[in-house]
Amino acid sequence: MNLRSPCVATGAVVFILLIQAAWTVARSENQSNSPSRVILEGEELVYNVRYGFIDLGQVRIKTGKTVRDGGHTIFQGDAVIQSYQGVPFVDLHATYESSFDSLGFSHHFLGKSKVDDSWSFSEYFFEHDRNRVIMESGATDHVVDRRDTVSLEADYQDGLSLLFYARENLFSGKQIEIPTLVKEKKGATLIDFSGERGIVESDFIDYPIDVVGFDGTAKFVGIFGLTGDFEGWFSNDEARVPIKANMKVIIGSVTIELVSWKREGWEPPRAEEN
Repeated sequence: MNLRSPCVATGAVVFILLIQAAWTVARSENQSNSPSRVILEGEELVYNVRYGFIDLGQVRIKTGKTVRDGGHTIFQGDAVIQSYQGVPFVDLHATYESSFDSLGFSHHFLGKSKVDDSWSFSEYFFEHDRNRVIMESGATDHVVDRRDTVSLEADYQDGLSLLFYARENLFSGKQIEIPTLVKEKKGATLIDFSGERGIVESDFIDYPIDVVGFDGTAKFVGIFGLTGDFEGWFSNDEARVPIKANMKVIIGSVTIELVSWKREGWEPPRAEEN
């Protein structure tokens, strides 16, 4: 399946952004480097992006190998966004790569998007010990047109590391404001992780799913006009897999739903039927 579509890109990024967790749980209070039970090497999650009754495209998120660096476990994640062939007004290919530590904070991010036959990119190099990030971008793949060094007053997230950070902190029960870097600009995302349990029905899973829901507000303008309120649901279990999300973009509301998965020993938890 081919992924090309501003809508899909928006959905993916929004989905990834709305899946965030409590940054207010400071690093100094969370220095545990014990292995994560949420982030599993080799996990692969596939999502369908839908606008109304129209399937726009697909988002595929994978977790790569882990490495050790300076006392931290560094995880690798990547996402591929593709619009389906033949979808009108949508034609986009995008990829995201992120390296993040055992506390969920980003160390490196690379995002690429294709328009016509040209790839543009943005790359972030986080230097947490120096409270700054080096950002490079270009209209042509690997050709740097701009380089900026920006001071950071907090530990910021990139668009993909937020997903994993949120999964780690799903049950925090907090309302928090998360510093985020979006389109080379500082922003913030408000999240209410109240931990409300619920049930989600899906077109792709043939039974009701036991989930924990959350909602929030994107205080920035992202890809394809992404901004404002959103909501999402993760599996109510140790894996905390993102199951479904709704968000607002320039054309209206986009829904993203889990279609297939590869995670050893895991199936979406079945909700109890009354």
